Amino acid sequence: QVQLVESGGGLVQAGGSLRLSCAASGRLFSKHHLGWFRQAPGKEREFVAAITRNSGTTYSADSVKGRFTISRENAQNTGYLQMNSLKPEDTAVYYCAAATTWSTEPRSYDYWGQGTQVTVSS
Repeated sequence: QVQLVESGGGLVQAGGSLRLSCAASGRLFSKHHLGWFRQAPGKEREFVAAITRNSGTTYSADSVKGRFTISRENAQNTGYLQMNSLKPEDTAVYYCAAATTWSTEPRSYDYWGQGTQVTVSS
């Protein structure tokens, strides 16, 4: 089992940056792919970015490509989402999740954190 806890959210002005962290407990973190998702009020949860177990492959949604970077440090059981050039439309609760199957679909992910709020003011 994998337990995930996000941190690093907050309020930032448009154009600013935030770095989200995802701390994992348990010995299985390195056996799972890691994904970041977000959910704005009244909207469905959407895929943001994912990274394979060994960091060999990353994939990002078009809406964040070139602005957000996903990474992980298996030795520290931690994943990251570096967010630059933030826009008001990036405002959402951000979740990290772990999966044994490589996917951009939320239903494929087995473990979820509680989420961290990111608010971007204009």
